[in-house]
Amino acid sequence: MQFEKNTVIGEVLINAPETAPLFQAIGMHCLGCAMASGETLEEACAVHGVDPDAFIEKLNAFVASSVQ
Repeated sequence: MQFEKNTVIGEVLINAPETAPLFQAIGMHCLGCAMASGETLEEACAVHGVDPDAFIEKLNAFVASSVQ
């Protein structure tokens, strides 16, 4: 599974719950809140001052390495 800027955080966590520490590492601690269920990766990165392209690349690489 590949995640993109328009992927909702809740969708990431449902499909790859092992990614939670990556979100927490950049200050996204409220993964269970209402915003996480409707906020896209791009929106969340903007709020937390994180480069969305770099974060999504890291997220996708982490998930790909977890599958192997």
